[in-house]
This record gives sequence, structure tokens and C-alpha cells, in this order.
Amino acid sequence: METAGKEEISVEDEAVDKTIFKDCSNIAFYRRQKQQFSKNTYRALLDSVTTGKDSTKFQIINEVTKIPLLAEVYGIERNIFRLKINEETPLKPRYEVPDVLTCKPNTVRATTEKQEEGSADASQESQEDLGLWEEKFGNFVDVKANGPTSIGLDFSLHGFEHLYGIPQHAESHRLKNTKDGDAYRLYNLDIYGYQIYSKTGIYGSVPYLLAHKLGRTIGIFWLNASETLVEINTEPEVEYTFTQMGPTAAKQKVRPRTDVCWMSESGIIDVFLLTGPTPSDVFKQYSYLTGTQCMPPLFSLGYHQCRWNYDDEQDVKAVDAGFDEHDIPYDVMWLDIEHTEGKRYFTWDKKRFPNPKRMQELLRNKKRKLVVISDPHVKVDPEYSVYAKAKEQGFFVRNPEGGNFEGICWPGLSSYLDFTNPKVREWYSGLFAFSAYQESTDILFVWNDMNEPSVFKGPELTMQKNAIHHGGWEHRELHNIYGLYQQMSTAEGLTQRSKGKERPFVLSRSFFAGSQKYGAVWTGDNTAEWSYLKISLPMLLTLSITGISFCGADVGGFIGNPEAELLVRWYQAGAYQPFFRGHATMNTKRREPWLFGEEHTQFIRKAIRERYTLLPYLYSLFYHAHVASKPVMRPLWVEFHDELEAFGIEDEYMLGSALLVHPVTEPKATMIDVFLPGPNEIWYDSKTFAHWEGGCTVKIPVALDSIPVFQRGGSVVPIKTTIGKSTGWMANSPYGLRIALSTKGSAVGELYLDDGHSFQYLHQKQFLHRKFSFCSNVLINSCADEKGHYPSKCVVEQILVLGFRKKPSSVITHSSGTER
Repeated sequence: METAGKEEISVEDEAVDKTIFKDCSNIAFYRRQKQQFSKNTYRALLDSVTTGKDSTKFQIINEVTKIPLLAEVYGIERNIFRLKINEETPLKPRYEVPDVLTCKPNTVRATTEKQEEGSADASQESQEDLGLWEEKFGNFVDVKANGPTSIGLDFSLHGFEHLYGIPQHAESHRLKNTKDGDAYRLYNLDIYGYQIYSKTGIYGSVPYLLAHKLGRTIGIFWLNASETLVEINTEPEVEYTFTQMGPTAAKQKVRPRTDVCWMSESGIIDVFLLTGPTPSDVFKQYSYLTGTQCMPPLFSLGYHQCRWNYDDEQDVKAVDAGFDEHDIPYDVMWLDIEHTEGKRYFTWDKKRFPNPKRMQELLRNKKRKLVVISDPHVKVDPEYSVYAKAKEQGFFVRNPEGGNFEGICWPGLSSYLDFTNPKVREWYSGLFAFSAYQESTDILFVWNDMNEPSVFKGPELTMQKNAIHHGGWEHRELHNIYGLYQQMSTAEGLTQRSKGKERPFVLSRSFFAGSQKYGAVWTGDNTAEWSYLKISLPMLLTLSITGISFCGADVGGFIGNPEAELLVRWYQAGAYQPFFRGHATMNTKRREPWLFGEEHTQFIRKAIRERYTLLPYLYSLFYHAHVASKPVMRPLWVEFHDELEAFGIEDEYMLGSALLVHPVTEPKATMIDVFLPGPNEIWYDSKTFAHWEGGCTVKIPVALDSIPVFQRGGSVVPIKTTIGKSTGWMANSPYGLRIALSTKGSAVGELYLDDGHSFQYLHQKQFLHRKFSFCSNVLINSCADEKGHYPSKCVVEQILVLGFRKKPSSVITHSSGTER
């Protein structure tokens, strides 16, 4: 049965004019905060200080309104401090973000030292008519039943002028000053073909930034899920010269300082200060609070082939065969919304996909997987079982009048599941059971899209802020966490269907702090232009340092038709990034890797095969992200945190600690300037094996067949020497070791290995973790973790050593008591 609203929904409903999205001048709580910045003064009442077992509490008084606030300071283990500020006697409870912190942090005893009373300027709302009770934008009116509830807090970071983080924006890696009133906006929005070099918030929000200087790294985590704006104002280091009587003039240096102003529409002030002191320490402190990157199944690190849409089963079969015919490995076929019956998720179009299980068996026989899409909107159709059951149980977000909220998305008129309700999440997880999801198998995994949530014809293409969620909370309180909840529920459903044995894979477009626990994210609807390839690098670096290691950008650009050179360069970049997927929107030309002529096919094949060669190294990096919070893809400043020149570089990056990658992001490039950090380092070209000393910029000639990749001296990179059709064909293929010697003639590296798909590495300690060390011309293979045990038939059949000063006269191997 088709419901009301029969107008055809198309991509044009998503590809709207960018003027429907707000800038700062259109945001009422921002205007209020800015207007009142210097008018409201707050004073801490030191006589009210009390120190308990877990926290120190004191009152803060507004000098104008005399309204008291309660401040709580917690010392948390691992050098973390938490500050919470709320109204002491609120008229109505304020929203506090649940489900992000992995557990209640363990506190340490805090001590206080009494000093003279001081005052602080803070940003609080005006009592003037500045959008206090309703806010108009375009044709929409946001009615605020609870009135103005915004909060703000400023931080002054003395000595710091390099700040990073607060994704997601199509902006540079280093945060820029916002003196022009163009604050960084954190508000999850579906912006098709988003503008680059813009502080507009797009699909996800992580309210967490890092500040770095020589010798120190710190972090600020602002735990708030409502619309948030962040202003940055850096005053650089200045040297003053004072003229004075006598032969010399006095000089004085004023250290740099960065002021950071956080403003949120609602909620409480709940902020964590991560004191480092190193980048690695800050990463661990943040993951202690929000969790580490989940350990992905190995297949998900292979190449993914996607399109909106592959037409039918025959199309899937032909594309799958095309990879084999052209000797290009891949692991996952993806199906977009057209695979369903009228955009009803958990169904199949019976004409296009009459036998989904047969199609999945075809992929299974090739040791490949299938990913299908599942969005949060549900078609309003009483005969659609998902809709009928959700409506019956009251599982949809409600409108202010008490009925189910309804908006327009791909199916037409839709209701939206309220994933903030634990019962809804439990029910939704159950939909992935094999008995519930007809024709699904254990090789089917899931893609959550449109979960900002996207509502066509809604304010800024999203849900109205006064929609009502579980517990009576307005949507404005929790907008940015909505997508995380869907990904959480999906991951749980995929885990449950295997009775807790198999790792899930879920890609989500929307995300929040903590999303790393549930799967992967990507940079959304990018465009097939060189500038979008270039901006993808800082976007991915920013995601990586804010906890979300499993990230990528659509290879080739989702929108438009890439020229062959751009497509090749994008594959070459994507091969060295955590999530590697080619994707394109409807109405674009087909762009499977073999459709651009034999020469370009050869270059793309080479890039994808190099990805599969490096899978042992990449999988080991994900293990370290999972257990030790180390980003897979790293800006140079993370590895070389005492090298000032590295702080602003975003056109190259480290993959782990061993590989430096410099993608080519300009057309017709023949020469690239590559900065090789570390004055005491040595770097080896992975293609020519030529070497350079670090601490300088070198000019590297480039052809279309490859991009500059360098291995760091002192590292060992494990590889696979034989490439299969997919990761499944490579389980028992031999390993190789690429050993790059340091200036001292030594090198170290690691290999992590498990079954690649189950949780047995965690529950039964079924894994191998090996350490390779080369020193004094001896290579030693030793156990890095005695707890792990895993049988493997694999052998190391190839060892490449770079950096010998002279050719060895002989090689002796020792293995299991024998010598050769």
C-alpha cells in the first residue's frame, strides 16, 4: 500500500541550495552569547567550597542576576580533570549526555588551595528578545517551550598556538582563528556536495580538541550533544623591544596564547581536561573516557566497491566477475537504497533481486561479503511490518503535539525511530536476526546513512528541534548523538545474530564522540574534483586524532564524473588510508576500475594490490588502535611532536609509525616537494629504495603509476607476498618483511595475527603478537605477548633489508633448533 505524499523523491531533494543552512549570524543563542560576553560576571564563592571523596564542590554566583550555579571538580585517574557546572536549583532538569562514557571514571582525591576571590567573564544568555522563546529561519519557526538554555565557557591556553580536532568540517587540519565571527559549528547536517574550507558542521560531531606545543599536548573534551559552536582566537608569540637609556635595549617575549570559547544551545557544562603530556598520553586519556576503536574484521580493510545503485543481481554478478577478469582484488560489494522494495529497509526488490541468497552465495564462494544500506527513517505504510510494529510499540520520535513525527526522505513520508530509547535499540538490533531479516546471511553487513538525521524539507534538511524523544527530551538536547545510537544498535544486532561470536562491520555517516566503538565513518557526499581529494587528507587526519581511526573518503568523489587521472590519484591515496571504498551517486557514468583504458586500469590495479600487500601491517595498526589508542593514520606532529615544522603539515601523513605517505593532489604533477621529518632519521623510497636524511624537504619526481611513499629507518613492515582475489584467499599465503635500517643499523616492528573475524582473540586469547628486531646484523623473531596463542600455517618467505653499507657475504638462519 502506498501512503500519502506520492510525489517522486529524487537526489534533488537532498542537493538543495546551500542558503538553507545557517551561518553564525542566524543562530540566536550564538548572538546572545556574543552580546552578553562582557556583561555577565561570575564569582566563585570560596566559602562554599567542600571537598568530598570524589569531588570538590563550590558555588558560582551571577553578579547581576544573583542566580547560583553549582560547580563540581573531579580528579580522574590517568591525569584527567572533570568540571561540571549546572544550575543549583533548575526549574527543569537539564540534559546530561548518557552512553558516551565507557564507564563511570575512577576518581582520585582532589585537594584545594584557597586563594583570593576572583571573577571570570562567562557567556550567558541575554534577557532581551534574541530568540528566547522562538527562533525564525527561512520558513521555519523553532518554538522553545523551555525558553533560553544556552551555556558557554572560555579557556585560555597559554603557550599554545596549534590546535586540532572538533570534526567534522571540510577544513584544514590545524584549527583557524574565528575572529570574523565564523565559529566552528558542530551540528550534524546532510550537506550534499559540501563547501570546502568552511567551518560549517557536516555529518558528524566530536566536541573534542587537542592543543600542542613543543614538549606538551593537552585535550579538551566538551561532553554536550546539542548544537555547539567553538571560537578560536590565537595571539602569536610577540617580541617587544623597549627603548631605554644606556647602550642596550631591553627585550621581552610574550608567549603565544589561544582562547577557546565553547557555546552550546542546551545541556550542562560537562568538560574533561586531558593533561597529556604527550600526544600518546592524550589519546589514551580520551579513549579511557569514550572507548577505543573497535577491532574490525579483516575483510573490511580490503577494497569496497559501491554505487548508487547496482541495478540488479546480474549487475552485481558482472561487476564481481569484472574484478576477477582484470586481476583486481576486492572484498565487499555494496547495495544502496534501490535494492529494497520501495525504500523499505530490511526488504528486497523482488524484480531486481529475486534471489538474494543465491547472490550472496556467489559472493561467499569468492570469499567476499555484501553490505546493504539501512537508514533511520521508516516509510509510513501500515502494511510494512517494520513501520506497523514500531508504531504499535510507540518507537518513533514524536512531534510536540504527541503524534509520531513525520518527515520526507527517500521513501516519501517517513517516521523516524527513536534510537535514544534503549527498548527501540534492542528491538532494532533484533531486526538483523536471520529469522527477521529475510534472505540475509552471515556475509551481509550494514551501512547506516542519512542518520544526522536527514529530513527533506525540514529546517536545514534535518529534524525540527522541538521534536520529542524518549524521556520527554527535545531533539535540540541530543541532536548530535542520534546517529551514534543507530550505529550502536546496528553493531549490536550484527553481533547478536552470531550469538556474540562474530565481529560486526557497520559504516555510519553520522557520528559523535565514542562512535569509534561501533565501526567506521566516512567524509560523506564529496565531489569528483581535485580540491576534494586534497581536503580529504586533513579531514581524515582530524577524525583520526579524535579517536575515530576507521575512516575514509569516497574514492573518485561521490558526485560527478572524475577524469581518469584524478581517479587514479584517488585510488593511490585511498590505498594508504584506513577505510578504502569507491562510491558514486546515481546519474554518474560507471567507473569500475577497468573502464578508463588499459593504462589507467594497470595503475589502479597496482594501487589496490599494494593495499592488499600491506594488510598485515594495516591490521597490526588497527590492533594497536584497539588496545593502545594509537591512530592508524597520523599527522606528522603526532610522531614528531618536538619538530615545529611538522605542526602545520597536512598534505602528507604517517601510516602508523613506519610509512610516510604523500598523495598527489594536483593534476599533471611531475615533481612533488616532500618534507621528511626528523634530523636524526633516515627515509627510504619504497619504490626505488633510495634513501634521504630527515629534517629537510626533497623534490621527488612522480609519474602517474605511483605516489611518494617512504619507509622510516628503524622500522620493520610485515607484508603479504602473494595477493589473492580477496582477503579470504590470503589467510595462509606467505609473509614478507620489509626492514629499513636506522642510522645505527637497527630496526624493530611487529605483526599481529588472529582469525580475522571472531571475538576469540578477546575471549579465548587466540592471537599471535610477534616482535621483529634487527640489531648487529641479526634478525630476531620473538613473542610480543605471551598471553596469545594461535596456530598459523604461514611462513616468512621473503626478507628485504634496506640500508646495508655493504653486501652481506653470507646469511645464516636458525629455526626450531636447526641452522642453515
